[in-house]
Amino acid sequence: MKDEIKFVVCLKNTDYPASLELHKIYQVIADEKIEADGEIRVVDESGEDYIYPADWFVAVEVPVVVKNSLLKAA
Repeated sequence: MKDEIKFVVCLKNTDYPASLELHKIYQVIADEKIEADGEIRVVDESGEDYIYPADWFVAVEVPVVVKNSLLKAA
């Protein structure tokens, strides 16, 4: 589903420790152009979406109740 909201867990935050917390779940903003270049757009600690290397993250499936909680927290 194209409009499905996806989440990732941060495994690396080199040079961005204030923007990305290790082992935290982040929301992904779909962006096919940057994904083709090996990057990912996530909503980081600033509350804004930024581009990071995709290999810093691992996609996770979260239950609906967790997804709703994460979206409310954002």
